[in-house]
Amino acid sequence: MIPVGVVGARGFVGGELLRYLLQHPHLHVAYVTSDTQAGAPVAASFPSLHGLTNLTFSQFDAEEAAASAELLFFALPDGQAMQHSPAVLAAGKKVVDISGDFRVRDRATYEQWYRREHVSPHLLPEAVYGLPELHPEVREARLVANPGCYPVAMLLALAPLVSRGLARPGGVVVDAKSGVSGAGARVGMSEEYSFPAINENFRAYGMTGHRHIAEVEQELAHLQPGGNEWRITFTPHLLPITRGILATCYVDLTEDVNAPALTALYREFYARAPFVHVQDAPPEVHHTAGTNRCILSVTVDARTRRAICLSAIDNLGKGAAGQAVHNANLMLGLEETAGLTGGALWP
Repeated sequence: MIPVGVVGARGFVGGELLRYLLQHPHLHVAYVTSDTQAGAPVAASFPSLHGLTNLTFSQFDAEEAAASAELLFFALPDGQAMQHSPAVLAAGKKVVDISGDFRVRDRATYEQWYRREHVSPHLLPEAVYGLPELHPEVREARLVANPGCYPVAMLLALAPLVSRGLARPGGVVVDAKSGVSGAGARVGMSEEYSFPAINENFRAYGMTGHRHIAEVEQELAHLQPGGNEWRITFTPHLLPITRGILATCYVDLTEDVNAPALTALYREFYARAPFVHVQDAPPEVHHTAGTNRCILSVTVDARTRRAICLSAIDNLGKGAAGQAVHNANLMLGLEETAGLTGGALWP
């Protein structure tokens, strides 16, 4: 068993990581931290893990972390992993960062969108964007930047069209909806995330400046090296559900193509991607709940010559913790599906 650690395990993503890792056939959780719950049993914060672990939370210490684990998952708020990663990497360990600290390769672009100084810019060129379907070099990485949840859904939906030159730059509009767990587990969360504000409600947010735009545009450009600069329109919405993302992507096509041809293209593109399933019927968020799967469907509005691509993921699974375990499997030389083969929760 390979020892791993979870830094910042008290939140929704940290708890989901522990759920995956404690049942993993090849990984052993040897180190787990929470600044607010140090000294307390993990199972006290996550009753669903009773009987699966006797671990207790500790305060993060880089030297202790490096001595305890071969790979560290950083499930911390933005701005913290960039402070701690250098010491862990210098000790010869690997890092999967689930925050936004290393997703954007250009320092100036990062600082523009995240509105903070990057204190470890020397690591930005090295960090691999952790979407193995588009970045197989994850296997050789020692630092992986786990993608944002919305970008996972968006990029998997858009990649086949962009990589084949079928999408018009400037002609991409994404309307995406997420469950409330995407906001994270925060002490004293604002009233806008309370049950009365969320229940039987539906609202948009971040309409012209969501920071996930930066990584999506970066990765679309990566799919067409030396090609066009991408600009997308993206509007996220908050659904009154716990988990799940459904992204509807509208793409202006550069040539006439029908829905069966696009579906065949998508199936070919993801033929070797075990966590991506292409189907004819529109996907639903329940179909991916509790999994590391992405379900896609694509059709064509012939009247407007526009593709409509639908993508469903679990924002805590393929959008965060499941994706992090997928990356760790590859970084550690394991079968990529290890610990990630369960079906979706239903109903």
